[in-house]
Amino acid sequence: MVVQIILFYILSKIQTAVSFFENFFEFQKRVHLILFAWIPFSIGDIIYVLAGIYVLILFFKTFKKRTRNCALLRMLILVDLFYFIYQIFWGMLYFQTPLITKLPETEITIDKRKSLALEYLQKAKATRELVREDQNGVFILNDIAAVQNEILKNQNKLPAFITDKKSYNVNSFKSSLFSELMSFTGILGYYNPFTAEAQYNNNLPSSYLPFTISHESSHQMGFAREQEANFVGYLIGVYSQNTDLRYSTEYFTLKSLLNSIVQDDEEFVKFVLDNYSEGMKRDRLHEKQFVMQHQGLMTDFFGFTNNLFLKSNQQEGTVTYSYFVDLLVRYKSLK
Repeated sequence: MVVQIILFYILSKIQTAVSFFENFFEFQKRVHLILFAWIPFSIGDIIYVLAGIYVLILFFKTFKKRTRNCALLRMLILVDLFYFIYQIFWGMLYFQTPLITKLPETEITIDKRKSLALEYLQKAKATRELVREDQNGVFILNDIAAVQNEILKNQNKLPAFITDKKSYNVNSFKSSLFSELMSFTGILGYYNPFTAEAQYNNNLPSSYLPFTISHESSHQMGFAREQEANFVGYLIGVYSQNTDLRYSTEYFTLKSLLNSIVQDDEEFVKFVLDNYSEGMKRDRLHEKQFVMQHQGLMTDFFGFTNNLFLKSNQQEGTVTYSYFVDLLVRYKSLK
């Protein structure tokens, strides 16, 4: 394991090596889509379950003197194998050239962020009038398959100066088998690098769900960094003809801007929240109720471990939105 860590660390500093892994990602993704996309449930989750069961069996074998050494060796081999496959399939993509270098430099001022917050407040209010509601007046996703197809279509419309990554127009978005558990961890979705499946928690409020799928589709395209996947997800959704996807994207963008402003000007954030449309206020209350119903030790634990994971891969922690907002402000300065 130590040798592998040193090896991949050295490779991460060599641009030619990183470019090789980018090209290899495209190859293995295409193979994985052919193998797994057509299966209606998550093969990646099945792999995780089987691996977990195997590790658990080995763990109990370590308590027996006769099988201890063999079990420990097999556990070490399994961990080494998973780490190696993870790195060549996905981990090295964290060292791609950052998207921010492809956008013009501009000062990220509080006034610019406030102006964008007001812009997306008006956009979200207008789009909110076009979506369906449930019996409680809360936004309800009309057709998840239509959202997924729209995302695939819009992947091919990303600006050429942002990316030349390929979309294969293959639907491999899948509801996670762990959706119920995910609701208690704060995890909205994840990309499975072993099967190229974009997983999402299908128990999420509808206001979260379309943008979450768009975000995971960005990982599926090869954008490893979380906030870059948010930005690409934004580009996929913000100009969409699908009102569910567009509203979820505009609403996410507004919340991200407000999160970046609140420490500097709490009164402005309160003003914007007060000016949500009645429908948006109901959606916000529904989100807060969902979070409150699923809070607990698991939320804290997974939030902590995810924070460590992000920082170990040269990313910001879970509580900061500044990189996404930086990308957004730079992109909007082009208009």
